[in-house]
Amino acid sequence: MEKTVNQKAWFLVLPVLVLVAFSAVIPLMTVVNYSVQDTFGNNEFFWAGLEWFAEMLESDRMWDALGRQIMFSAIILAIEIPLGIFVALNMPKSGFWASFCLILMSLPLLIPWNVVGTIWQIFGRVDIGLLGYTLNALGISYNYTQDILAAWITIIVMDVWHWTSLVALLAYAGLKSIPDAYYQAAKIDQASRWKVFRFIELPKMMGVLMIAILLRFMDSFMIYTEPFVVTGGGPGNATTLLSIDLVKMALGQFDLGPAAAFSIMYFLVILLISWVFYTVMTNLDKREG
Repeated sequence: MEKTVNQKAWFLVLPVLVLVAFSAVIPLMTVVNYSVQDTFGNNEFFWAGLEWFAEMLESDRMWDALGRQIMFSAIILAIEIPLGIFVALNMPKSGFWASFCLILMSLPLLIPWNVVGTIWQIFGRVDIGLLGYTLNALGISYNYTQDILAAWITIIVMDVWHWTSLVALLAYAGLKSIPDAYYQAAKIDQASRWKVFRFIELPKMMGVLMIAILLRFMDSFMIYTEPFVVTGGGPGNATTLLSIDLVKMALGQFDLGPAAAFSIMYFLVILLISWVFYTVMTNLDKREG
């Protein structure tokens, strides 16, 4: 007997498809259109082909921004993933304090990005900011508006403060899903704390850790608001990440063609690296299994 397929389900999916088309597909097609054309104004365009893509690939400006962006994302992942796991391992598993810690860890995630940047901009100022004033009072030279190292430390610490709790909450969810029987068996076998983590907790957290790494990579690679509010891409171009450089090119210089080509390559880089992350971690998860 032939199975009947209910086509009415498409009416439930249609609003989502329309929303995605207007919010993602149509803007993307507009950017693609700008990337292969040039204009002298008056809304008159002429075909430019791959000229803007070639110009961006030969531009030291884009490669410098890409290098800074990769370094920023690598530092962020190297700090936030282990730190989030450490926090999750030390959080209470039940009771009042477990609920209290979950609420406390969620608070930084509720703060808007521009507010986070403003908080750290004021916090790090040497005249009125608690951090900047205290460090200089202790004899530590700190000025994120003039010193490159101080600027980098500021935006990294800011991002770690803002987003480590996301990794911790995801890792905590993975830990909570582990049955008590695993821990009881490890206790009977007199397994050390390291072996419990290595052979029980870490494999069970791999699924949520893969999500955490992908989310944090994509967010850190597309970050704009927080570092722009704090440093504006300075001092000089020291903290001009890809997103900041793209906005300067598109809105500051109004180079629509190069900016469109830049944004498409930006998108493809994020897509490629995310796919590599996903493939590698999926293979590792299969091996562990």
